[in-house]
Amino acid sequence: MLKPYFHPQLIEAGCDEAGRGCYAGPVFAAAVILPKDFYHPLLNDSKQLSEAQRNQLRIVVEKEAISYGVASLDEGVIDTINILQASIKSMHLAIDQLSITPEYLLIDGNRFVPYHFVPHQCVIKGDATYASIAAASVLAKTYRDEYMVKLQEEFPYYDWINNKGYGTLKHRKAIAEYGLCKYHRKSFKI
Repeated sequence: MLKPYFHPQLIEAGCDEAGRGCYAGPVFAAAVILPKDFYHPLLNDSKQLSEAQRNQLRIVVEKEAISYGVASLDEGVIDTINILQASIKSMHLAIDQLSITPEYLLIDGNRFVPYHFVPHQCVIKGDATYASIAAASVLAKTYRDEYMVKLQEEFPYYDWINNKGYGTLKHRKAIAEYGLCKYHRKSFKI
């Protein structure tokens, strides 16, 4: 069961990203402030949920969250500053969108650059530990998946509707046949 918070008195935002290991498309990040008593039986790390469950939870999170923000950085930025820095920067941009300034940040993973003077805690497997990080993982994943499905219309042979830019066999075969397109990360060693 997910922990509802890290600090009982502080306004916490959970942060997570989606698309870090993809061959193509942007990295998305989300920041979510949940009520301290928030609970939903399905909420978990987005990778443990079906697409239908993630889409259902996105509606719940957007409705129930005290505040949330979603941001992305495209493949050009990723190629320029690297995927780790782009992931962290996109988290900062998502935090910027919050209507309430958080007093503490819970970050999924083990690396982060401080956001202004807000204290933070990095949590490995945080999306399976804290509700706010799990909620952020759901938003980041669903927003990114939605974006990649739109790109599918322009480049159908990469099968982004199914692989969302990850390096599946079908995606790799399409790259071998058609080459890279403008949405591929040129810095990713394929």
